[in-house]
Amino acid sequence: MADPSSYRPKPGQIPDSPGVYKFRDEHRRVIYVGKAKSLRQRLANYFQDLSGLHPRTRTMVTTAASVEWTVVSTEVEALQLEYSWIKEFDPRFNVKYRDDKSYPYLAVTLNEEFPRVQVMRGAKKKGVRYFGPYGHAWAIRETVDLMLRVFPVRTCSAGVFKNAARTGRPCLLGYIGKCSAPCVGRVTPEEHRELADDFCDFMAGRTGTYIRRLEKDMMAAAEEMEYERAARLRDDVEALKRAMEKSAVVLADATDADLIAVAEDELEAAVQIFHVRGGRVRGQRGWVTDKVENVDTSGLVEHALQQLYGEETGDSVPKEVLVPALPEDPEAVAQWLAGRRGSQVSLRIPQRGDKKDLMATVQRNALQALGLHKTKRASDLTTRSRALEEIAEALGLDTAPLRIECFDISHLQGDDVVASMVVFEDGLARKGEYRRFQIKGFEGQDDVRSMHEVISRRFRRYLQEKERTGEWEEGPDPTGPDPTGPDPTGPAPATESPTADGPAPTGPVPAAPDQDAPAEPREDDGRPKRFAYPPQLLVVDGGQPQVAAAKRALDELGIDDIAVCGLAKRLEEVWLPDDDDPVVLPRSSEGLYLLQRVRDEAHRFAITYQRAKRAKRIRSSPLDAVTGLGETRKQALIKHFGSVKKLRQATIDEICEVPGIGRRTAESVAVALAAAAPATPAVNTATGEIIEEDDGGSTT
Repeated sequence: MADPSSYRPKPGQIPDSPGVYKFRDEHRRVIYVGKAKSLRQRLANYFQDLSGLHPRTRTMVTTAASVEWTVVSTEVEALQLEYSWIKEFDPRFNVKYRDDKSYPYLAVTLNEEFPRVQVMRGAKKKGVRYFGPYGHAWAIRETVDLMLRVFPVRTCSAGVFKNAARTGRPCLLGYIGKCSAPCVGRVTPEEHRELADDFCDFMAGRTGTYIRRLEKDMMAAAEEMEYERAARLRDDVEALKRAMEKSAVVLADATDADLIAVAEDELEAAVQIFHVRGGRVRGQRGWVTDKVENVDTSGLVEHALQQLYGEETGDSVPKEVLVPALPEDPEAVAQWLAGRRGSQVSLRIPQRGDKKDLMATVQRNALQALGLHKTKRASDLTTRSRALEEIAEALGLDTAPLRIECFDISHLQGDDVVASMVVFEDGLARKGEYRRFQIKGFEGQDDVRSMHEVISRRFRRYLQEKERTGEWEEGPDPTGPDPTGPDPTGPAPATESPTADGPAPTGPVPAAPDQDAPAEPREDDGRPKRFAYPPQLLVVDGGQPQVAAAKRALDELGIDDIAVCGLAKRLEEVWLPDDDDPVVLPRSSEGLYLLQRVRDEAHRFAITYQRAKRAKRIRSSPLDAVTGLGETRKQALIKHFGSVKKLRQATIDEICEVPGIGRRTAESVAVALAAAAPATPAVNTATGEIIEEDDGGSTT
């Protein structure tokens, strides 16, 4: 590991002008390429105190052994040179997008004497017109088959073409009218090229001209009583319309645009591109990349634009490029795109209308692509095994942690404080083992104290289960009395599953023998599934304070055989108890990826529960306190009287007039409303007006 100060150039040596710089390692291999408006200011950022650098940047500068730069005249030249060097040197610390599949294109070989229509993959060739990419090759073949009725362009290979020319007999497509048979001289090279040009124009979106022309010819043939020719033209029009229907109109103004969306997390990013030509989505593609450098969404967009258009020219670069975030220097990037196209290119963020709606669709595709990529990665047994081994090695564990539990705290400014526990076994989520907690020991916001309470409650229950099943020698309770009251989770709302992310139950949660834990299924030997099994690794969402709180809770319970660590979100550092410095796993580590996925799942589960509790509290009513009063009769009372305020003013006899309300229930309603009534009316201090209660029945 090199010391950056050993190769740091003097500030006076670095020019204060646009340029491109390269970091090289001790073997002179280029490991990073970047560009800057001011080389002096940008390079100075790399040679500050290492503790102030992002972990990825810190790894890069300590891997490098030298830095060099090239001065250019403009920022556009810097962009072009950066792209060229990234392609040439393939630096390990630069973001490199990789296609999630090899996309097929519809290609027209205009560089041949008799242009050919075919499906092509791989690198693009000069003199070939490309359309797409398409999701599947069969989609291209279906489109071509429909269009060959109108534009009978050659589709055969060179060998078939030469054999037909030698024998003087065309192939089957020539006999059935789906090829103009230039191989046997039915059309001249000029006439065949004109057909190919018309085919390209139609695929490029200029469709109205050909359909109107065919319809005009059809009407003329019918008037001249050439009914067979008119029928053939009618079928040609229908074929073209079916080909157009395969890509629905999404933008009414016949726009040519590419829409780019990015979905990302701390380690990876997915990019999705929709190619819109003539207002229709003509193709779609996507990439996934590891975030090997410290880059935000703007930087990811700029890298995507370089990858997408670095080899393109002419109409392959659309008039309009819509992105979720503008690059750091949008004017320079737009100028570079205009140079590739040969005319002006608009680079912007869609703000309203159809384009914004379509961008939302592209964004959803990017999120799905990232999720699918992660699912495929997590489902691989070899990858999971390697991740668990890396975690064990990094944390100094004797064996791989086959069961990992992660805890997270969630609240909204100190209100509705809850916690979550998620379980991963053998690297896979066990949603049936998830648990939720309500913080009971205190009021307000204190994540460290909350973490201590949750860990204590979860593992106190574990010790109780060991004692009940005989795994723990009977004797004095090693934990003492429970300072936080009955264990371990708060009552789940009736609209939410208490244990998992599955569909919510439709009825109320049945009463449990525990004061605040719902009834649970038991194993064949009578042992409950809930909290019965300890993890090999306990992960908390947070840094040193949260880790110390979790460790202290285990120590107080006398548990010393469970490893503890914390994952701090900001820098993805792994903290261990009693260590002043974190463990920094490599960015490409499968172990770090698994820990991050466990932490993110705990956060998602906690915030989902917290939002549900907050929503239920906001929707609360004084009638909720009436025992035995269900939603149907609550609604009947509100509908009959019009509001809670008017219901409060009603007598018991008047309440009894509501269908389904008996005298005992009416008395309970009256008592509950009287207890919930404010002692004094609320007053708007700005206007002096008395604030009336909400007629909808809510007291919040």
